[in-house]
Amino acid sequence: MGTIWPDTLPAAKGSKYTLVADAIRKAIENKSLEVGAKLPPVRELAYKLSITPGTVARAYSILTDEGLLSAEVGRGTFVAPPKKPVLDDVWSRQLYKLEEQDDQHVSLFSPRLPDVGQVSLIRECLAKIAQGDPAMFLNYPTRDAYVGVRKAVLEWLSPLPLGQLGADDIVLTHGGQNGLCVVFQSILSGPKPVVFVEDLSYAGFRRAAELMRAEVVGIRMDKWGIDPMSLDLAARQVPAQAVCVSPEVQNPTGSFSPLERRKEVIEVARKHDLQIIEDDCYRIGEPRAPSYRALAPERGWHVSSISKSLTPALRVGFAIAPVEQAARLRRSAEYGYFGLAQPLAELTRLLLSDPRARQLALDVRRRMSEYVRVAVNTLGAFDLVWDPDVPFLWLRLPSGWRSAAFTRAAERTGVQVRSADEFALRDGRAPNAVRIAVNAHVSLARFEDAMQRLRGLLDNPPEQISV
Repeated sequence: MGTIWPDTLPAAKGSKYTLVADAIRKAIENKSLEVGAKLPPVRELAYKLSITPGTVARAYSILTDEGLLSAEVGRGTFVAPPKKPVLDDVWSRQLYKLEEQDDQHVSLFSPRLPDVGQVSLIRECLAKIAQGDPAMFLNYPTRDAYVGVRKAVLEWLSPLPLGQLGADDIVLTHGGQNGLCVVFQSILSGPKPVVFVEDLSYAGFRRAAELMRAEVVGIRMDKWGIDPMSLDLAARQVPAQAVCVSPEVQNPTGSFSPLERRKEVIEVARKHDLQIIEDDCYRIGEPRAPSYRALAPERGWHVSSISKSLTPALRVGFAIAPVEQAARLRRSAEYGYFGLAQPLAELTRLLLSDPRARQLALDVRRRMSEYVRVAVNTLGAFDLVWDPDVPFLWLRLPSGWRSAAFTRAAERTGVQVRSADEFALRDGRAPNAVRIAVNAHVSLARFEDAMQRLRGLLDNPPEQISV
């Protein structure tokens, strides 16, 4: 263990016991600690790291509960043999069986996450809730009742560059889409407000804005996202109140907005007093630049969820207002739906505060990247935009194909993909491109077969172009 442990813990965010547990996990993953290796006694490791024995004992206990370590009375703590892969358990077999009843059809419309153990954890949390305080099932939600879950969310979001942030700044929502709606309710005013979006963008922006009777105006974009000069020109012509962006993972193109581009957008937003709404729901990897809320704390709104990291089934999301505007966001949520149902809020608290949750999110990320690599290996000869940490790929079609014709042809082979038209405004123009989402509910072999079917179409465009 001397080569694994430095004299002190790394200067990273998080509880000390979490840092100790993470270091041991990494050592097991990279084989620095082999199966059967004995860990130092609690007091010895605590002395070496200048922390309390209780901190080390808690880290050991967490890893023992996860099955990574085994404690033997009188002998010590050892690296345990690997557990049977989660993908071989009964639930995952049922999941694959359900998806593969039709041996031809594969839906690549929206990302579908693998079960890497989160189903078992959610069931475990639900069992605890079932035995919980009866008042949870009888009372209206109250803000004070949600202090624990907001703190759990704050810890969950702590690695992100969101600027000054406390538990009271977090508003719980029913997924990211509900988060957008609550933000729009907090921002937009007047009989006909205007919202800017990128020419190709997540359709949920448009739908949420339309619920608020807002006019949606498209802004030209380039490979780095929304174009600041086009945004400035549009803001001169139309008195908009907000601009919607997805800088980490632009949906549907998968592009990324670097720091310099974000600063340019902020300059325009300040010039025209635009609120900036950042949708961070599709990022499953580490953030690559500070959020708009961190860079422009007076006008940056942030929306995220656990739909792409753990599960979309629970419909749990988070909305965060700019500094000094949290009260407006809280009012919108409380007047709209009072808050999450208390059992769901408690489930969120238990799930996100469980030390296994972060590792599960990492396992989801790694598994999704395996599917992305299969797609790249099959379709990489074409104009493909991809990233191992993005749960979809953007494919610009070769000459001879129009996006509508390609999606119809793909569906005839049993593969469903989304046309670029679905991400364009009603009066906008869309390129000949499609978005291919990762479906980890099917096996890698089944997914690869779907990619081969798409490859067959791309290699053989029709002689006559159809629309």
